[in-house]
Amino acid sequence: MHIDIDKDLCIGAGQCALAAPDVFTQDDDGFSTLQPGGEDGTGDPMVREAARACPVGAITVSETAG
Repeated sequence: MHIDIDKDLCIGAGQCALAAPDVFTQDDDGFSTLQPGGEDGTGDPMVREAARACPVGAITVSETAG
């Protein structure tokens, strides 16, 4: 699984961090970023829900080949 956050779209609503706090957090400016070690989202069933919860669609979750 690969997670991409479009920093230009992110408005810092924090819905991702609420839905999947083990994967997402907010940086010092309040914008979404990945937790250390959260890059692949493996093991957290809420990653896709966090992407859906983003009000501006700044998070993309895709399957990785392998």
